[in-house]
Amino acid sequence: MRNTEIPSPLIKWAGGKRQLLNRIDDRLPKEFGRYFEPFFGGGALFFHLKPENATINDLNPALMNLYSRVRDEFDEYIHMLSKIDLAMPSNKTDAKKYYYALRDRYNELLLTSTYTVETAALLVFINKHCFNGLYRVNAKGAFNVPYNNSLRVSFDPVNTKAVSDALVRAHLLCGDFSQAVIDAQKNDFVFFDSPYAPLNDTSFEAYTKEGFLEKDHQRLALLYRELDERGCYLMLTNHDTPLIRELYAGYRIDVVEVSRAINSDASKRKGTEVIITNY
Repeated sequence: MRNTEIPSPLIKWAGGKRQLLNRIDDRLPKEFGRYFEPFFGGGALFFHLKPENATINDLNPALMNLYSRVRDEFDEYIHMLSKIDLAMPSNKTDAKKYYYALRDRYNELLLTSTYTVETAALLVFINKHCFNGLYRVNAKGAFNVPYNNSLRVSFDPVNTKAVSDALVRAHLLCGDFSQAVIDAQKNDFVFFDSPYAPLNDTSFEAYTKEGFLEKDHQRLALLYRELDERGCYLMLTNHDTPLIRELYAGYRIDVVEVSRAINSDASKRKGTEVIITNY
């Protein structure tokens, strides 16, 4: 019996699919075996479905550390994040200094590849208090998004517990997307919430310092076709661009309108995406 509590994602993540859940729901296979999500991010669809048998993966080690700590060290994580929240100054001048001090501490942990409960709690605090909830790192791998002037708390304990419970049924990986689906077989469902293809030559965004290049999109399209031959149910979301249409020619491509609230330019907060399926 599945928990009736439907968790919300712990963090805001670029390209998150909360706003598309209804349209994704309409296009899901009626039945499927195991669930695979190689580009997990905020995990909106996973938390919506709460599959009984899942493999989830992301290349970002700080992100996957968060999910591991929330699942396996829940009490310690809640204690750490509560402590961070309680120490937040009540006036915005001091709160700003507090944010940047914690951002420096988070970067110290990132740059030494130290992934602990503290790293996980700092990630959530920073995500809730950085500009537009944007996760962005520089070429050295340091988080560099400014403060958003918020004084709010970083988490809802009831929702966090529901997230922890949902993750118990998942196998967590941190690596290349291709490794996450090695075991995918006929009738398994693979959801690719892949990094966005560029809308123009300068729009590649890096959520890890390695980035996701055109050659990676080409490699992903080859994997999609390989999994199709295995008999997997496949769904992929991305920008509606000539590159994506070319890479996935021959599959069902549905165009949907989206809002891009994470974009700092209000004129670019509307657009179209595609939902691509092989069934």
